[in-house]
Amino acid sequence: MWRTRAAAACVICRSLANSSYGIKRKSPLRNLHLVSRSTHHPYYPSSKFQRPPLRISLQLFSSLNRLPPHKTKLLNVKHGYQSHRNFWLARLASRLLKVRYLILGSAVGGGYTAKKTYEQWKDMMPDLEEYKWIIPDFVWELDELIDFEKLLKALPDADDLARLLPDFDKIGDSLASLKGFLSPGYNLVSEVIGASDLLLLLGSPGETAFRATDQGYDNDKQFKKVSDKEKIDQLQEELLRTQLKYQRMLERLEKENKELRKLVLQRDDKGIHQRKLKKSLIDMYSEVLDILSDYDASYNTQDHLPRVVVVGDQSAGKTSVLEMIAQARIFPRGSGEMMTRSPVKVTLSEGPHHVALFKDSSREFDLTKEEDLAALRNEIEIRMRNSVKEGCTVSTETISLSVKGPGLQRMVLVDLPGVISTVTSGMAPDTKETIFSISKAYMQNPNAIILCIQDGSVDAERSIVTDLVSQMDPQGKRTIFVLTKVDLAEKNVASPNRIQQIIEGKLFPMKALGYFAVVTGKGNSSESIESIKEYEEEFFQNSRLLKTSMLKAHQVTTKNLSLAVSDCFWKMVRESVEQQADAFKATRFNLETEWKNNYPRLRELDRNELFEKAKNEILDEVISLTQVTPKHWEEMLEKTLWERVSTHVIENIYLPAAQTANSGTFNTTVDIKLKQWTDKQLPNKAVEVAWETLQEEFSRFMTEKKGKEHDDIFDKLKQAVREETIKRHRWNERAEDSLRVIQHNALEDRSISDKQQWDAAIHFMEETLQSRLKDTESVIEDMVGPDWKKRWLYWVGRTKEQNIRNETKNELEKLIKCNEDHPAYLANDEVTTVRKNLEARGVAVDPCLIKDTWHQIYRRYFLKSALNHCNLCRRGFYYYQRHFVDSELECNDIVLFWRIQRMLAITANTLRQQLANTEVRRLEKNVKEVLEDFAEDNEKKVMLLTGKRVQLAEDLKKVREIQEKLEAFIEALHQEK
Repeated sequence: MWRTRAAAACVICRSLANSSYGIKRKSPLRNLHLVSRSTHHPYYPSSKFQRPPLRISLQLFSSLNRLPPHKTKLLNVKHGYQSHRNFWLARLASRLLKVRYLILGSAVGGGYTAKKTYEQWKDMMPDLEEYKWIIPDFVWELDELIDFEKLLKALPDADDLARLLPDFDKIGDSLASLKGFLSPGYNLVSEVIGASDLLLLLGSPGETAFRATDQGYDNDKQFKKVSDKEKIDQLQEELLRTQLKYQRMLERLEKENKELRKLVLQRDDKGIHQRKLKKSLIDMYSEVLDILSDYDASYNTQDHLPRVVVVGDQSAGKTSVLEMIAQARIFPRGSGEMMTRSPVKVTLSEGPHHVALFKDSSREFDLTKEEDLAALRNEIEIRMRNSVKEGCTVSTETISLSVKGPGLQRMVLVDLPGVISTVTSGMAPDTKETIFSISKAYMQNPNAIILCIQDGSVDAERSIVTDLVSQMDPQGKRTIFVLTKVDLAEKNVASPNRIQQIIEGKLFPMKALGYFAVVTGKGNSSESIESIKEYEEEFFQNSRLLKTSMLKAHQVTTKNLSLAVSDCFWKMVRESVEQQADAFKATRFNLETEWKNNYPRLRELDRNELFEKAKNEILDEVISLTQVTPKHWEEMLEKTLWERVSTHVIENIYLPAAQTANSGTFNTTVDIKLKQWTDKQLPNKAVEVAWETLQEEFSRFMTEKKGKEHDDIFDKLKQAVREETIKRHRWNERAEDSLRVIQHNALEDRSISDKQQWDAAIHFMEETLQSRLKDTESVIEDMVGPDWKKRWLYWVGRTKEQNIRNETKNELEKLIKCNEDHPAYLANDEVTTVRKNLEARGVAVDPCLIKDTWHQIYRRYFLKSALNHCNLCRRGFYYYQRHFVDSELECNDIVLFWRIQRMLAITANTLRQQLANTEVRRLEKNVKEVLEDFAEDNEKKVMLLTGKRVQLAEDLKKVREIQEKLEAFIEALHQEK
């Protein structure tokens, strides 16, 4: 079988080599073409000068080249091979089988090749699923809104339409007959049009050649030759007209698209078609920036997220450019004065209605109504003034504003205060440096787009902001230069080439990505955005700056500026947001590791969570005031009140009454003085004592440490809450009136009902007098110095004044011994006697010193006498019941102290009831109000809840929040892309 196949292959090869190719079999291989070489069979006998020829190229695609690898038994006959046996039937069957395989292999190979080609074309085609948003939504909903089957049934059949159509065969014959007649004229018109186009493109040489061809060189002198400059002007005017024409068409289409987009957004608001809008993307990004702006100053994570920073000299037109981009006059305006006093972050996004709202407010301002615009401008001005601290002119606090509307370019802009060169009167001395520091802080962000605003109506040499921008971005990779007030510049500038140099970046020492020239109005604050747009378009349409090609069409109008800024902003966002997300991820890992190492057993509570925990503890401690027992309240109130009024009772009531001659005068004096005391001082003193007692208990509960559960991080907050609550709390004003009546009735009562009360009054009087006697002894010791025991034991001596007082004391004691009933005051003659006696002993003394010493000596003597009288009155209760009839003993002082003691007890009980029923609840209410005020005051919380632990937890929470929002934003960004 194999021999048969080999023989067949040899025969075919010989036939191919001897037939139509025209190549001699024995020609040398070097004289043959490459294709000719391939016709020689490898098994041909080789001579000296020949190598075996290569296989024919056709064999690569035939079934004859797949011979078995082993050798076959073939005989050499002349120049070929011949099979040993000739089985023609088997050879024919083999050829038939080979044809079948050939067809099958060709079909499989062709199918594979077609499939591969289809896959390649399929991979090359773009994925149109991502561009479905370009087609309006109603197109996808046509199959739901329109019944195409009914529509097809209503259409006429093809036969009916064919009858209505004209006979195209007849029309074709007619046109064919006219073709020969019209072809010369058509050719002539074509030649004329071609020559005209060539004339327009080539200019005067082509024009001369055309005329010389048709009319001759002599007739060409009769036509007026157009100069090159005039032709260039004509071409430029034609170009401008064409650009303006298409610009109007584009604006009309944009307006229609804006209306359609507004309808779509309104449908989305109503929930008809839920679809993610582009505005959600910029809102997500703005939320991240708002979180970063809310960080306190101790947060040290760098913020390199992109935003558009609007900087410029004061009154350069920054605010006007921003208003044109936002398509609403939303900022307060002034003539030559500083209006932007703090950074204003404006987030522009797409929405169905043109509205604006603040980040911390739910009120929406309709920007299509002049009343809402005025209210918005007023609100921004109020927020700016409130953010400026006392003694400053500008503030670093950022005001966040969101503006939504159909057709707005999505971006985040930050309007900064205008750069000034001189600090005028009324400004803080550091205003200039503060503005520079604010501008540098925003511009040094490597991913911020700097929108540099330059006033075109002033000299370029007066610019301050260009130097600042060139320092922050020397390569100009993220700067867009905007020249404002171009209309005034064109009118006032002597050389228009100067404007061209500015726009080309050749005048200022700064570089930029793009240069734009805009007109933002005529300087009238009452102009609307639409009128400003019309004025801007009209100006540039007639401006010689465009006609003379000093400015290019894509470098003018705020519309082109907003598109360019938005493109740069989103390009920067896409290039840097993932890198920033990775940076926050690394920061989060570092903070979590630090927390685990320092506080392994504590939960990560941020400042707000810690405040809530402290708030609950404080409220629990206030509630603990209601658990204080009545006995404890009354003991504290009675003790404190007596400490406060005891001096007045002893010095102003008891001692003066005790100097009277009889009991009737004593009681009268006591009643009068008690009545005066009750009417004027006692109720007020009692309320003060009650309030102080409540403060002491409240402070004790607030500052008391509760073992291991105590967290000293709350101490500062608790102290502030306690102080603020005490400052706000006011005792009930009607309490004094009711208390006065109760105290007056208690002091009017003189009836001691039993011996136990009598003994309690004596004990109370003894304790009081002993306490006073002890204090008096201490005062006398300080006056006269130590006695002889202390002088010998402690080796201390007396001063000269103490020696004089000691001599005076001894002389006064002799006077008392001589007259035990001596009154409380020394007469003048007695003072003179004592002084002379002291002078006789060589002691010079002043009369005032004698009286002062007498007061303390007599006080001690009186207190000792009163204590002895108390001992005598212990058995005097019987005589008291009989009103001291037939008895020389009089115990009116015991009754006085009983009346005082009973008044103290009743007052303490009344105050305790007021505390438990009214004041504790009012105090709890005040505490809640203070805590609510502190919760709303973020600066207060930052000041009261401080420390490394609080700051670490706060930073960790904020970094997590930023990372999560950035990841959500990146995911939405990829979906939109």
